Amino acid sequence: MEGATNDDASRRSFLKATGTATVAATSMGSLAGCLDNDPDDDEGETGSATLRYGRGAHSQTLDPQNSTSGEVAKVTNQIYDGLLDFEPGGSALVESLATDWEMEGDSVTITLREDAQFDDGTDFTADDFIATYRRFVDEDYEYYLEESSAYGPLMLGNWIDSIETDGDYTLNITLTQTYAPFLRNLGMFATAVLPKDGIESDFDFNGDANGTGPFQLETLDNANGRIRLTPNENYWGEGPEVDEVLFLEYGEPNSRAQALTEDEVEIVDTLNPSAISIVEDSDTATIEEVQGINIGYMSFNMSRVEAFRDARVRRAISHAIDTESIVTEVYSGIADQASQPCPPTIGFGHNDDLDPYEYDTDQAQTLLEEAGYGDGFSFTLTTFQNSRGYNPAPTSTAETIRTNLSDVGIDVTIDDRPFGDYLEYTGAGNHDASLAGWYTDNADPDNFYYALLHPQVEPPEGQDYIDSFDVTDYNTSNRSAWANTEFMDLIEQGQQTADQDERQELYYEAAQIAYDEAPWVYIDYAQEIRGVHETVSEYPVSAISGPHLHLVTLE
Repeated sequence: MEGATNDDASRRSFLKATGTATVAATSMGSLAGCLDNDPDDDEGETGSATLRYGRGAHSQTLDPQNSTSGEVAKVTNQIYDGLLDFEPGGSALVESLATDWEMEGDSVTITLREDAQFDDGTDFTADDFIATYRRFVDEDYEYYLEESSAYGPLMLGNWIDSIETDGDYTLNITLTQTYAPFLRNLGMFATAVLPKDGIESDFDFNGDANGTGPFQLETLDNANGRIRLTPNENYWGEGPEVDEVLFLEYGEPNSRAQALTEDEVEIVDTLNPSAISIVEDSDTATIEEVQGINIGYMSFNMSRVEAFRDARVRRAISHAIDTESIVTEVYSGIADQASQPCPPTIGFGHNDDLDPYEYDTDQAQTLLEEAGYGDGFSFTLTTFQNSRGYNPAPTSTAETIRTNLSDVGIDVTIDDRPFGDYLEYTGAGNHDASLAGWYTDNADPDNFYYALLHPQVEPPEGQDYIDSFDVTDYNTSNRSAWANTEFMDLIEQGQQTADQDERQELYYEAAQIAYDEAPWVYIDYAQEIRGVHETVSEYPVSAISGPHLHLVTLE
């Protein structure tokens, strides 16, 4: 392993290298058949308790600072810890690498755990967090990650003025202002703590890993969409209860469901209605679900399409798309219609007075004529090919939108892409419109309003959009390039307000503006659905963070 400094790390590098070579010579189908929980299975070191997790897409990187993808988080959450975490199956903050914390105004004091080690045996200290923070946001740091995700400034860089240590296990952080969501940001996957030694060497965080979490990386097989983890013997907490975890890629939801019912995997996620039916008809697996904290939507890229810069056009399209039909027929009722950016599961950020846009083609046509587009226009709709929890049927959703909009004279071309390519393409602002979605990172309204709809830069005078994604400090997670200054002011006030009731009033106003201005077509709030084999116990379905696989036991 590059950057390693001890014999144990070298031993693990050898295992990874030889394991990958073995996998490369073996087809995914035959692997799925042999990697069961048979004590005689010699694929793993023990083979006695292998937890296999089936999902729709492979992780494009193992560096939590280099992605906003939930597929990356599923793996890195097993390997790395943040200072804080979220309660399994809930959203309350709990201890992780921090054992105590206090925030008063712009002052934050954090007491760190003294018994945590990285999997190479190095002790965790405050210096590791400081190096992690600087790698993410400090352009003057020699080891600054230039290709880091938008999460750096969003969650840390814009808010931290200075960090000082009091010994090895106390952090004294001064914020640039009172910032209500700060502690919750410390529980996000993107703010996981990396080892300083690795940061300040040539360690490859994209292709290797070294964390304080319950598991360590053994095999990364990108060719076959397969990742193998084993227990981190230096883990400070309880668990893991299994001998290894395998993340396996099945591109189609029905393939994942079938693999579950045929005893090839123990847990599967991102299931569409037909896949759910396969599991429900099984004698060996069940569907488990909780209400999600997410949203599925269609973004209008105002930086590219002139018609989208007129709110009447955006409202017209919102009326012309039958989101109720998408939710009830395409998604078979596993989601609810959306009306605004923040889902109802975050009550103080969701305005209950707002109803979803009514499907009304007459109203849509009237608005288009008022805006000068009565004869219609055309645009390309970019979507992902893989099912996501907030959009279990992206192709069918896109086809429904194309059909609906053709009824009001708008011609839509569908551009469907693999998920990794889709993220890169839309992140660069190359789309006209895109199907998109978001799982909460911290269960705070700010994680929807600011993370997705605040541009973090000022718009040119007299317009409510940004001209290009290629603007210094632009928040590329704002895929619409929307920049409404009244909305932006309310969101900034919400960040600086500690009282939750006061924050609620601000977010209610912001939700009304987002509803009226319609930078998105609000499609759905989806349930979190998992297929779980009967041999699995103690698996909490979590709408935030997770999956908490170190808690799982297998019969």
